[in-house]
Amino acid sequence: MAALRNIVVLTGAGISAESGVPTFRGPDGLWEGQRVEDVATPQAFARDPARVQAFYDARRAALAGVVPNAAHLALARLDREWRGQLLIVTQNVDDLHERAGAQRLLHMHGELKRAWCLACDARQPAPATLADGPACAVCGASGQLRPDIVWFGEMPYHMDRIERALAAADVFVSIGTSGAVYPAAGFVQTARHYGRAHTLEINLEASQSSGWFHEARQGLASTLVPQWVAHLIGN
Repeated sequence: MAALRNIVVLTGAGISAESGVPTFRGPDGLWEGQRVEDVATPQAFARDPARVQAFYDARRAALAGVVPNAAHLALARLDREWRGQLLIVTQNVDDLHERAGAQRLLHMHGELKRAWCLACDARQPAPATLADGPACAVCGASGQLRPDIVWFGEMPYHMDRIERALAAADVFVSIGTSGAVYPAAGFVQTARHYGRAHTLEINLEASQSSGWFHEARQGLASTLVPQWVAHLIGN
């Protein structure tokens, strides 16, 4: 029965771009005017923590100016109404899926609104700014909080759980991803390896991984995702 099927959804920058969240890397190799190597690696943080903290403080503040779009809302509807297993895995560090209402959700690249204490290893809600070296809410150490973001060269979060979900998936859908960043770019291959999943890509244009999908739909996520969800749940 359809209500018992297992679904894994992967979302990337394209789903939030329609809400006004800048994509991670632009055509000029920059992320909002910054070289990725200067703001999104452990080496950058060790070299110039003030610059990195200020960059993520600005990104965190910018979230107040964006809202979930129809694609986020459709996935939240799927979360509410789908009676089978569902896991939404996002590469995005914004909180638009949560604000739309999704709960069966994993952030594989971390979250802008969370901080990681390098002194005690605790993850916690981030204060408005980290650049001024606030104290850890758990251990009290000052100046030891960094953005709880997976930078280049670091291991994405929740990989064991994601692997298990892909192994059991009947449907794998990738929405708004470039198909260029691993390990997420390989999820479609993993899902197909286990031999169960029908795979679907929803994207503005063909991604670097499009050839691995059984089906591809090109257009705005805010149009195509609500259509897919409505078809899936029967209205």
